[in-house]
Amino acid sequence: MATLGNPQHTIAILQKYNFRFQKKYGQNFLIDTRVLDRIMQAAGITQEDFVLEIGPGIGTMTQYLCENARSVAAVEIDPSLIPILEDTLRDYRNVEIICQDILKMDLGLLVQEKNQGKPIKVVANLPYYITTPIIMGLFESHMPIESITIMVQKEVAERMQAVPGTKDYGALSLAVQYYSFPEIIANVPPHSFIPQPKVGSAVIRLAKRQEPPLPVEDEKLLFAIIRASFQQRRKTLANGLQNAPNLPIDKALAIKVLESLGLNPSIRGEALSLDAFIQLSNAFCDTLSQNNHQ
Repeated sequence: MATLGNPQHTIAILQKYNFRFQKKYGQNFLIDTRVLDRIMQAAGITQEDFVLEIGPGIGTMTQYLCENARSVAAVEIDPSLIPILEDTLRDYRNVEIICQDILKMDLGLLVQEKNQGKPIKVVANLPYYITTPIIMGLFESHMPIESITIMVQKEVAERMQAVPGTKDYGALSLAVQYYSFPEIIANVPPHSFIPQPKVGSAVIRLAKRQEPPLPVEDEKLLFAIIRASFQQRRKTLANGLQNAPNLPIDKALAIKVLESLGLNPSIRGEALSLDAFIQLSNAFCDTLSQNNHQ
């Protein structure tokens, strides 16, 4: 079987099927065997593993996954790629090609059927415009995941592992770090893809946390506070919270709760760590429930 990590083989298969790249799907196919090896290594795929691959494209990474995993489900949204995948993966018995939108699938059911509900590994080369909805969808589904190893735009990877006080730190950093331990594995230049993207990419591994870093009383409230804190970065935290339309918090309450935690009311969201946001959210939760009972 011709491995697609080789650029000539990729070009040959695209020509054979007269494949047209579709902008709406953000398609860039990997043609760098060293990067493919790094992804396999980072994901730690073994013969025991069931792997969910999102966006297999023409099957370049899928071939590597099939060689290393017990079983692979490759979910592809573009129907014109299905005949190509059936061709490039025809030698493998341990892969199922699913033509669907990953955001609309019942992934819990898939894990139950394919892996008896045990934690799975996710591997993906994600189009930039849909990276965040897919990652957050995977985490929020609360399905059993061991790790997610993905290729994303370099600046998105940097935002995911950013720390407080840096310009990249924001709501995405906090959400990803709430659910996982992010680690950038490799930077990938544009010439590693066909067609070449305009920006650099990075492989990042998100090792799933078993539980949040601190107990959380109200997850929904925590994320509403995080979003409000970064909606207007220049604003102080107290102002950001009172301006958020979906939060029952006025400025006096915001100042009172911040001071009770020893925080200066003029502090900005970007200065707070994830632990500090959890403590803040729990304090608001307690204060709001006391006010409701009065």
